[in-house]
Amino acid sequence: MARCVQFRTHVYCDANVSPAFASQQRQLCPASGGDAGLAPLDPLTPNEFDNGYYRNLMSGAGLLRSDQELFNNGAVDSLVRLYSANPAAFSADFAASMINLGNVSPLTGSSGEIRLDCRKVNS
Repeated sequence: MARCVQFRTHVYCDANVSPAFASQQRQLCPASGGDAGLAPLDPLTPNEFDNGYYRNLMSGAGLLRSDQELFNNGAVDSLVRLYSANPAAFSADFAASMINLGNVSPLTGSSGEIRLDCRKVNS
């Protein structure tokens, strides 16, 4: 889920958004106010773990600007196309990525820190 304040500018101002998707989101999120209103990141299959996210990007229905940038004539367009068309490839690559992430050893003790604000290093 994302709050209106996080995607409002994208659905009101960006050219790479499907007009139908933008219209739908504008009904949930007025041009001003209603910042706490919520919309699902994947409106088609919000309760499923699938490749719908990538299908949405291909149709211009990425809710967040950063999401839609993944399919905007850039270097990763080919991956978006692959995952959109091939759920098995998405699942296999996701599983491999989770295994790799699980093997990352976090810094502990005086070598690491738990950030008080995730956007900046503690001072």
